[in-house]
Amino acid sequence: MKSGGTKSRILLTLRFLLDNTDEEHGVTVQEIIKYLEGEGLKAERKTVYRDFESFADIGYEVVSQRAGSTTKYHIIGRDFELPELKMLVDSVAASKFVTEKKTKELLKKLSRLTSRYNASLLSREVMVSGRVKTMNESIYYNIDNIHSAMSRKINISFKYFSWNQKKEQELRHGGKSYHVSPWALLWDDENYYLVAYDNEDEKIKHFRVDKMLKIGFVDEPRKGLKEFEKAKIDTYSKRLFSMYSGEEKRVSIKADNRFANILIDRFGRNIMIIPDGPDRFSVTLDVSVSEQFISWIFSLGEGIEITGPEDVLEKVRDMASRISRTYL
Repeated sequence: MKSGGTKSRILLTLRFLLDNTDEEHGVTVQEIIKYLEGEGLKAERKTVYRDFESFADIGYEVVSQRAGSTTKYHIIGRDFELPELKMLVDSVAASKFVTEKKTKELLKKLSRLTSRYNASLLSREVMVSGRVKTMNESIYYNIDNIHSAMSRKINISFKYFSWNQKKEQELRHGGKSYHVSPWALLWDDENYYLVAYDNEDEKIKHFRVDKMLKIGFVDEPRKGLKEFEKAKIDTYSKRLFSMYSGEEKRVSIKADNRFANILIDRFGRNIMIIPDGPDRFSVTLDVSVSEQFISWIFSLGEGIEITGPEDVLEKVRDMASRISRTYL
């Protein structure tokens, strides 16, 4: 039996308390001593009490609770409260960009941040209808490499793929590597996107991070700062629909009052809503006019329509005509 190892004893005692106590559950000093003996360390009651006092120096407090003739101790001052951990667990389980394998790993790590009693409350299935998880395990390293390049203010290169009808990865850009200046990462529609300046096409583009392969560092200064600032990254994803690009336009819309909630949810509270009679309103929005945007307007049904500009209306009519020919 070792009598020394003060640091080891303190760390083991803290770990034992973190794993086995919470506001509803405590342990006795004798249980702590027995645990330490099982780890090959000798301890006395006064030693354990002294160790309790040292925990305060690192942000933990041990409190006592009397239960009949028994005094039990539990730890308070954890970094995360149980409701916070439940929220994090739900977010990880529901996240599309986190693979099934990484989901299990992250949930296991999160459960270590609370007692074993509370950990059992975190081990519950989060039911999300039709949940599709990404199949690219390298996404975590991709994100790390992108952050590293941005902090170093250098470029990156990578291959980019899409899935074909055979469920195979098919390289885009003729199989050539993209050479871009990374400026930001966005999380939109449950996917991570890189917003970057394409040095070949000389414009801002976005790329799904889970579809990027073989990211490499290019030790050259980033380009496209002016273009990036012009893109107004704080509203970038609001102007796009499912991150599909299109020509940016100021689009006028008229709608019944019941659609105000939908438009505010999508574009934020700063949009200018102008009453158009008692039951309707008009609004002008900056959007990238893609088929996805037009389809979104169609999907809202009657009572909302695009009213301008004319070139956007022409795209709406063309799309409506193609849909009619297909299904009628």
